[in-house]
Amino acid sequence: MELNPNDKRAAALPSSSSSKAEWRRWAKRARSRLSIPALSQQMSAHLAALLARHKVQHVLLYSAFGHEPDPAGVMEAHPARYYLPRTEGLELRVHPLPAPLVKHRYGFLEPSPTAPQVEPGVLEAVVLPGLAFDLRGYRLGYGQGFYDRFLPTVPQALWIGFIPQDLIVAALPIDPWDLPAHYLVSEQGVTAC
Repeated sequence: MELNPNDKRAAALPSSSSSKAEWRRWAKRARSRLSIPALSQQMSAHLAALLARHKVQHVLLYSAFGHEPDPAGVMEAHPARYYLPRTEGLELRVHPLPAPLVKHRYGFLEPSPTAPQVEPGVLEAVVLPGLAFDLRGYRLGYGQGFYDRFLPTVPQALWIGFIPQDLIVAALPIDPWDLPAHYLVSEQGVTAC
């Protein structure tokens, strides 16, 4: 996957020395111009193909909110056991679906604290939300660090960024605790990182 330097968005990209906060502002503006429902359907089809290729049967999704791409369409396309995370303090807990859902203080739905829970070791894939990803697989999140703390607990799983092509950039600023995804799934297909 190559970035076209003549792409209209390239001029608006923050510089390589820009802060994560500047990149977050750029990504939110860029994402607001995209047709997320249509892109989510295309991305879910590519995600299903990736999961099938790796024979994945236990998948942690995320609950999309706002203008995020929604990976839920993969559940119809790839038969597997699906899970959602729930925040507890600074950690993520893993709950099998179906589960009773409650609204998180940020507005997305998550499993109820009383929903059954499983150990993260059961997971074979983790689908990652993000404002942007880079070609190395590094993710720009919302800055709370939930996935930064969670990913080291699931080294056995495939880490899959679920992101529109327009939000994949050459390089993002990274911190020592940032970990790269193994794959990026966009509407254009799957890219190994």
